[in-house]
Amino acid sequence: MSRPVPADIIIAIDGPAGSGKSTLGAALAERLGYTYFDSGVMYRALAWLALQRSVDPQDESALVKLAESAEIQVTRPTQNDGRQATVLVDGADVTWAIRTTEVDRAVSPVAAQPGIRRVVTDRLRQIGLGGAIVMVGRDIGTVVMPDAGLKIYLTASGEERARRRHHDLQARQLLADYDYILAEIHRRDAHDAGRDAAPMRPAEGAIHMDSDTMTVEDEVRQVLRQLGLEDC
Repeated sequence: MSRPVPADIIIAIDGPAGSGKSTLGAALAERLGYTYFDSGVMYRALAWLALQRSVDPQDESALVKLAESAEIQVTRPTQNDGRQATVLVDGADVTWAIRTTEVDRAVSPVAAQPGIRRVVTDRLRQIGLGGAIVMVGRDIGTVVMPDAGLKIYLTASGEERARRRHHDLQARQLLADYDYILAEIHRRDAHDAGRDAAPMRPAEGAIHMDSDTMTVEDEVRQVLRQLGLEDC
């Protein structure tokens, strides 16, 4: 007999780029009937907007003004094209535009600015206050939602993450060089872990998982076991 799913728990999933956080988060939210939210799209949307407006990713003051004035919405998928959510910036659908290699390179310096993290963190906390949410990112369990009921730190090797990214870009018929992607992943890992504002690290008490050797269903089952919901 299935145990009831907790109605208001917050599940925080953190980890490096390409580790499978979004895939796990979306699958888990669907299984539990929770809301799924990828915090990274907020930073990606701001990085994309900064590139569009020719704002220096290192110019914290200009970036904060951009973040405070931009209307960023994340909704359930509006198209059946493989997206996990639809991302709108000032009304424009940028769901796939924020997944380019140019945005990949710009998002870390944008996200490293303390002012940007403050603005985005405030927005994320408001989103998560209602509970019954699976939120993924790099500092959800450590900064955004430190009181989350369950914290997960998901990792994967750089090579496996590069392979996944390479495959995703090719599937969308975009130019993709595996060696370049791998180098960018290592660069971004170092940047995210070494930044002064909310560096990427496992939250205290987080469950560590490695997606190199696990299927998504394996990952979901492990999380459900942590919640005492093996047969959910």
